[in-house]
Amino acid sequence: MKRLIEVSQQKQKADFILRNAQVADLLNLDWVKADVVVANGQIIAIDETGTFEAKTEEDANGRYVIPGMIDAHIHIESSMLTPEQFSEILLPHGVTAVVTDPHEIANVAGTVGLQYMLDAAKHAKMDIYFMLPSSVPCTSFENAGAKLTAADLQPFTDEEQVLGIAEVMDFPAVLNGDDEMLAKIQLGIDHNMIVDGHGAGLSAGQLLGYRAANIHTDHECVSAEEARERVKQGMYVLIREGSAAKNLKAILPAVTERNARRFAFCTDDKHLDEIMEEGTINNAAAMAMKEGLDPLLAVQIATLNAAECYRLHDRGLLAPGFKADFVLLDSVQSMKPVAVWKNGEKVVANGAMLNPSSVRAEVPARILKSVNLSDDMTAADLALPMSQARANIIEVIPNQIVTKKLVAEVDVEDGYFVPSIEKDFLKIAVVERHHGKLTKGIAIVHGLGLQKGAVATTVAHDSHNAIVVGTNDADMLVALDALQSMQGGLVVVADGQVISALALPVGGIMTTANADEAAAELAKVHEALHIIHPTCDFHLFLTLSFLSLPVIPTLKLTDTGLFDVETFSHIPVEAE
Repeated sequence: MKRLIEVSQQKQKADFILRNAQVADLLNLDWVKADVVVANGQIIAIDETGTFEAKTEEDANGRYVIPGMIDAHIHIESSMLTPEQFSEILLPHGVTAVVTDPHEIANVAGTVGLQYMLDAAKHAKMDIYFMLPSSVPCTSFENAGAKLTAADLQPFTDEEQVLGIAEVMDFPAVLNGDDEMLAKIQLGIDHNMIVDGHGAGLSAGQLLGYRAANIHTDHECVSAEEARERVKQGMYVLIREGSAAKNLKAILPAVTERNARRFAFCTDDKHLDEIMEEGTINNAAAMAMKEGLDPLLAVQIATLNAAECYRLHDRGLLAPGFKADFVLLDSVQSMKPVAVWKNGEKVVANGAMLNPSSVRAEVPARILKSVNLSDDMTAADLALPMSQARANIIEVIPNQIVTKKLVAEVDVEDGYFVPSIEKDFLKIAVVERHHGKLTKGIAIVHGLGLQKGAVATTVAHDSHNAIVVGTNDADMLVALDALQSMQGGLVVVADGQVISALALPVGGIMTTANADEAAAELAKVHEALHIIHPTCDFHLFLTLSFLSLPVIPTLKLTDTGLFDVETFSHIPVEAE
C-alpha cells in the first residue's frame, strides 16, 4: 500500500503506462484522453496530465481502452474445454473474468466434479468465479450422476472463488417451499452471497416467490416484456447470447439509459469453435451497438454492471484503485481487441496469447470413467409402441432452447412409431448412462431435419445422460455404442458407420485435447453433419443437448419419459 501511495504521488515510478488512450469513463459515460498508470497490478491513475513516469510504457496512439469484460453466467463445460484451455481461448477476446456454474460436471460427478473445476480454474490466467450448483439433479423427474444437498455444498462456501448459489431451476420446489431447495438458498444468504435465478416462463406473480427467496438474477428472458418485469421487481437481467439461445435482439428494446445498470451480458452455453471465432461478451456488446445501443452503455453492461451484480468491487471500471484488467481496441463497434492486459500484465497481442500456459489440473479417474451404457442394446430397446397415430411431438425452434408442443399424425406400423424423413418426424431417446440403470425415455421430435443416419451425445443438459436422435434404429444403436467406447462425446453416424466423432472423456462433456486440436475435430463433426443434413443452418448438437432439460418450456425428454414443462409432469407420447 505504501508503494502504491508513493506511485500515486509520483515519488516512485509506476510499473507500466499505456499512453495516449481514449479511456472509457463508465460512470460519466464519456471518453477521456488519458494515460492508464499501473503498479502492482492495480490502476493508480487515469492521468490527463502526462506527468507520470513508469519502468515500461506503450503508446495507444489514440485507440480506445475499456475494462476487461465479464461474463455474468456461463457453463465452461459447454465449451467442451477444461477451465485452463477455456481461459486461453477467451482472453484474446477481452473477457478477463467469468462467473460460472459447474452444474454440468457436478451432475456427472458430484463434489468430485466441483472440486476438479475449482482446482483447474486456479491454473487459468483469467479469473474464474463459481456459483455453487443448486440443481443437481435439475429436477426429481430424471436420473443424474449425482445429488448435491445443502450439506454437500457447505464446505465449498469457504472457497475464495465462490460467489454464491447457482441458477435455481426447479421453480416449483421454490414456490412450494421444498425444504432442501430452500436450504440451498438459505446457505447462500447466510454467507452473504448472491443467489442466481432461472425464471424461464415465470409470470410476474411467480417471480414474487423468487424475490421473496432473495433470488437476484435471471438469464432466461426471451422478450423485452419479461426483462422489464424482472427489472421492475429489482432483479438483474443477464442478456443471453450463446450458441443455442440467442436472446439479445429480443431483449435489447427493454434497455434504456435509465435502467441499463440492471442489465449484464452472459453466454450461458457456447461451443469452442464459436468462442474461438467470435468470442462471447465482446460479441454481445458489438451486436448491441449494431442494434443501436449507445457504445458506452454497451461497454458498461459488458463490464461494470456484471462486476457490481456479483459484488466484484475491484474490477469493471477504469479508475484508480481498480484491478488493471483492460482491453485496447481499434474500433469500439467491432470490439476486437488489439491487446489485453490482466493484472497489469500484457497477456494478449494481435489476437494471440503471449505466454500460453501448459499447466493443468489432474483429472480424477472417477470423472474419466463416467459412461456406463449397455453393450447389448437392440432395436427392441428403442421401440416406441403406439396404438394410434396421433402423437405429442417435441417441436424444435432453431437457435432457441425453448420448444413447442406439436400434436400431429405420425406413421405407425405393426403398433410401433416409424420415423419419417419426409415429414421430419424423427425418433429421439434419452438413456441413463451414469450408474448402469439404463432407464430410457423415447419420443418423437420435429425440426431437426436429418435426411439419414443418427447423431448422439453425452452432452445432454443438465443430467448429461446419453441422447440420440435418428432416422432409423440401427444407426441410433451404432451411435450409442460409439459413445460408450469413447467414454462420451459427439458422434455422427450414417449407413451403419461412424463418420465423425469428438471424444469428450472428461465426464463425457469435456475434452483432454487442447483448444486447437478440439476445434479441428469439431469442424470435422460439423462437416459430417452436413452429410446427413445438407441444409443444416443452426447449431444442431447444442440444440439437441437442450432437448433433455425439463425446466425449459415446453416439451422435453428425460430418461424417465416425455415431460411437459408447463404442467411439470410426464405426459404420454400418444395424444388424446
